Amino acid sequence: MNIYRLLLCAAVLTCACKKDLSLGATDFTVAVENADLSLGDTARFQLGANPDVLTFYSGEVGHRYVFKDRVEAAGQAILTFRTARENGTQVQSLKLRVSSDFNGVVKGDTAATLRNLSAAAWDDISDRALWASEGEKDINSGDIDLSDYAAAAKPIFIAFQYQVAAGSVQDKWTINSFLLKNKLEDGTAYTIANMNTSTAPFMNYGVSSFSPGFAGYTIQNTYQWAISSSQLVITGATSTAWATDSAEAWVFIGPINLRKVTPDIGTAIKGADENINGSIFSYLYRSKGVFEAIFTGGSVDVERETKVSKSIRMHIR
Repeated sequence: MNIYRLLLCAAVLTCACKKDLSLGATDFTVAVENADLSLGDTARFQLGANPDVLTFYSGEVGHRYVFKDRVEAAGQAILTFRTARENGTQVQSLKLRVSSDFNGVVKGDTAATLRNLSAAAWDDISDRALWASEGEKDINSGDIDLSDYAAAAKPIFIAFQYQVAAGSVQDKWTINSFLLKNKLEDGTAYTIANMNTSTAPFMNYGVSSFSPGFAGYTIQNTYQWAISSSQLVITGATSTAWATDSAEAWVFIGPINLRKVTPDIGTAIKGADENINGSIFSYLYRSKGVFEAIFTGGSVDVERETKVSKSIRMHIR
């Protein structure tokens, strides 16, 4: 009898485990009170049924359902930065370089990183930028087009190479406002790298993203790049008497996908414990235009999810 009861209980539990755990509706309804609004008016959506989850995409940039899984797009990769130069007047003491075969930093192994730095092919693209002359500050580099590297579809590293000779005062360089964007044909522009550290997020159209962060390594002499979230600074020998040896130091950022964009996101408007049947969802558009508003939701459990999407075209005048 005990064995029979145990078998019966096991069978019941097995059947229970196979049943869907979701109690939410697999479908829902949504209707808008007015799809033609003036800017500043609130859109009001009437929701019907009660799915487990429901997410709203307004159709605005950064919140477009069609781009929720997009992580890269063809565009124009544009780099800009500003420079200041003090002390010395040595020719070409700072160069802008790009590599697509640098193997990057070997964590905890400076020697291995320096070997990688030396082994990589670094294109000199200094002539694409405008640079500060002695005593000049806050000189804009101009737009540096890296679309030729983007077309190769390989991650790149961008570096500033400081290289000065012995025998004369060695330049001090300051670089700030470093910004790399992917500019798309639709007029949107996505920041893909800036002065932020690798753990400090920035926003693209309300969606967080991260920059790879800079790293600095000294090849010759003891002068090092000072790296902060606002600028990159290096100072060589400040007098001829101190300039007894040449110096070389690099600061670089990467790897960078020049086609990178930030995926669009939606707004979660309900969770599994909420009942939205018959409720009103309100939203305020922040710009004029025609927007494809998408609601997507359905039933979700540990084994499967069944979702549907509803679309409403909004005209904001």
